[in-house]
Amino acid sequence: MDQFAACWEGLEDPRRGNAALHDLHELLVIALCTVLTGGQGAVDMALFAKVKEPFLRGFLKLANGVPSQDTFSRLFRLLDPERFGVAFHRFMACFAETLGDVVAVDGKTLRGSFDRARGVSALHMVSAWGCEQRLVLAQVMTEVKSNEITAVPKLLEMLCLKGTIVTSDALNCQRAIAAQIVEQGGDYALALKGNQGSLHDDMRTFLDDPAHEATTTALTADGDHGRIETRIATVSTDIDWLQAEHQWPGLAAIGKVVRIRETAARTTTETAYYLLSTALSAQRLSAVVRAHWDIENQLHWCLDVTMNEDRARNRRDNGPGNLAILRRMALNVMRQDKTKDSLRGKFLRAAWNDSYLLLLLRQF
Repeated sequence: MDQFAACWEGLEDPRRGNAALHDLHELLVIALCTVLTGGQGAVDMALFAKVKEPFLRGFLKLANGVPSQDTFSRLFRLLDPERFGVAFHRFMACFAETLGDVVAVDGKTLRGSFDRARGVSALHMVSAWGCEQRLVLAQVMTEVKSNEITAVPKLLEMLCLKGTIVTSDALNCQRAIAAQIVEQGGDYALALKGNQGSLHDDMRTFLDDPAHEATTTALTADGDHGRIETRIATVSTDIDWLQAEHQWPGLAAIGKVVRIRETAARTTTETAYYLLSTALSAQRLSAVVRAHWDIENQLHWCLDVTMNEDRARNRRDNGPGNLAILRRMALNVMRQDKTKDSLRGKFLRAAWNDSYLLLLLRQF
């Protein structure tokens, strides 16, 4: 418990008077255990505490008995989400001393947090995902997806980017973000679409010209789930003409990846363009671009399908954001367990086996 409490240093208990009947850190432990066993909101936390009281008393005092649903609801509605997020980042620093080679940045909307009656828009969480560690490294919340552009700089400030390649979708392909990544010692591979207007048109015309000779080209193919996907990556360092016109911060190369998907029913072709702050080989560009999709497959998909985040009905005050942070913490704890089992299997095992749940908690 001392080690667990150290992770939340600086997190102020927002409850006052009789509302602070139960210890803050004990409530957080119970909440985390609930999420680790497949639970979701305050109702599940109170039920877990009641059913698992003998187990919890093995390491918690519970001086004033088992907390109620209202206690958990009040706590997460009042907790400062920014300080809770800082504590999360401190917790993650224990696991990810180095970020690895690729850090993917992307946002996800919590659809169930939309409250029509109060005129509150859905919460949008922007996360930095360590593709090598398969961990959420940091996150920032915002209410509207368009604000993701302003949230990303705050997210990057939390990270030491030296030696990493930051990837992002076209929404965050912005000059200010590119400049910040380079200033922090990192490199970028930013997807480019029509939101950059003439830059996208000029680059597409250049790279799609059959007369253009690429600096490096690579072809990869694989087949799974009844389809064959072929990827042709191209990188060019001939960018002086492009920089003279657009002056993009830190630009060292440009690239494109053509994806050809073949199924029994049809064949589709998609072409994506990228701005690079370092002259990657075509093979490396293909690998970096594929790594970016881990944030969709290993984070967003797991949050929605395994942890039912989009069905969460928390809408009041700071509750949606704080519980979203708690879910990501639980997911990171699960990822640290190297047992060969599915994520769903690990959640079930934690619910059925107290020894396994304790093993997960000892990671603190």
